[in-house]
Amino acid sequence: MNTDLVTLSGVSKHYGAHHAIDGLELQLREGECVALAGHNGAGKSTLIKLILGLIRPTRGRVALFGHDAHSPAAARLRNRIGYLPETVALHPSMTGEETLAFYARLKRQPLSGNAALLEKVGISGAARRRVGGYSKGMRQRLALAQALLGQPRVLLFDEPTTGLDPASRLMFYDVVHELRAGGATILLSTHALSELAGHADRIVVMKAGRKIADGAMSALRRSTGLPIRIRLTLAEADAQPPGAWRRIEAGRYELACQEHDKIEAIRSIGAISSDIHDLDIQVPGLDDIYAHLLEREDV
Repeated sequence: MNTDLVTLSGVSKHYGAHHAIDGLELQLREGECVALAGHNGAGKSTLIKLILGLIRPTRGRVALFGHDAHSPAAARLRNRIGYLPETVALHPSMTGEETLAFYARLKRQPLSGNAALLEKVGISGAARRRVGGYSKGMRQRLALAQALLGQPRVLLFDEPTTGLDPASRLMFYDVVHELRAGGATILLSTHALSELAGHADRIVVMKAGRKIADGAMSALRRSTGLPIRIRLTLAEADAQPPGAWRRIEAGRYELACQEHDKIEAIRSIGAISSDIHDLDIQVPGLDDIYAHLLEREDV
């Protein structure tokens, strides 16, 4: 059974009449990647600040590695947390090598592993260039390297793929899988929901400081009731498949079904006598699920 490395129990954070976080229950377990979704103002940044210990909850308890987040025991373990902020502020006059050495000293980490970290994030060739000459993507890669210093057990990533090209995003998620396989806990706050498929074990959706959904992609898809759409293209334009298939155009048909009915719907294709030229199965993506959850909360 995986251990909870971060636990929020009945946590609220109020700023006067504004409830940035309201009664949040959340566990982050070792070896899992949790995606955090929500509009601006949903409470995502406040949640990260609470875990980092930058602010205290108005009510409830935040625990890190089993200790209260503001206890001396948690303070001694804080270097086991890696953080990649949304806005990366790096000194332009320092080289990449110097920047990583600076953060390593802050975290009381040896400098011996810095070269390997720069290699891991793909900027070893620019290690001795000044950061002021880096592209946005290169600065993001350097910021990721500082978050990985000391082999942290908990990693908090806030919009980590901003400014990264497709190859760099693949590199980032390769790092995420490697960290997760090593038992680290990853909380990944992002608006780029479409790129999370296959990378997040759970998705937590927040709205106005409250958690409105928490589960695996398949579980959220079932809970929303959004249909899966199966589309057929038949070789004969005038052919008609049996059953509840809806004609889109000549030779093309669509069948909408629920998650629990998809296997039976796929099996029924075998009863179609005409040759099938093409088959496409469209499942609701995270963007669709997210939009539906927000709309449901507004009702």
